[in-house]
Amino acid sequence: MAVRPILIAGDPRLTTPAVPVTVFDEALAAFVDDLFDTNTAADGAGLAANQVGDPRAVFVYDLVDHGVRHRGCVVNPILETSEIPETMPHPDDDLEGCLSVPGEWFPTGRAHWAKVTGVDVGGRPLTVAGTGYFARCLQHETDHLGGRLYLDRLIGRNRREARRMLKARAWTTPGRSWLPGHEPKPVRQ
Repeated sequence: MAVRPILIAGDPRLTTPAVPVTVFDEALAAFVDDLFDTNTAADGAGLAANQVGDPRAVFVYDLVDHGVRHRGCVVNPILETSEIPETMPHPDDDLEGCLSVPGEWFPTGRAHWAKVTGVDVGGRPLTVAGTGYFARCLQHETDHLGGRLYLDRLIGRNRREARRMLKARAWTTPGRSWLPGHEPKPVRQ
């Protein structure tokens, strides 16, 4: 098991849709262990394969929501949600961050309920559903595998502020990453 470097916004691998997993073997299981280790070292709620440069459709999650710990892995996820609000997100209650946009938080509109169907690392069918923060995580990680960062969901002044931040931090070019546990998480100066 190993902690892997996490790609930072601007890398085209983050905007490339994932490819379905077709081989369920020890190598996949070892990779999922690496995703968990990396997510833990980064103090994240979830991590998708393309965030560490792997094109496979797999993500892990490990978070506590309302006192309940949710931990697992979904391979080849398909997302279903309740209605996504079209109004401006609440500036405090709807804050969202991302390990590929480290140190930044923006209000992001998300559905209150989400369900992901897919398979586990052994290829067995599974369904995971939740509300609130857990639902936000499921939507966020599934978006990653579709080649979409949460910044793409921002609207109005939040979208404009995010664009300025990307330019100011020079996160418009590929090849940037950070290694959790070995170097500090990049934060806004």
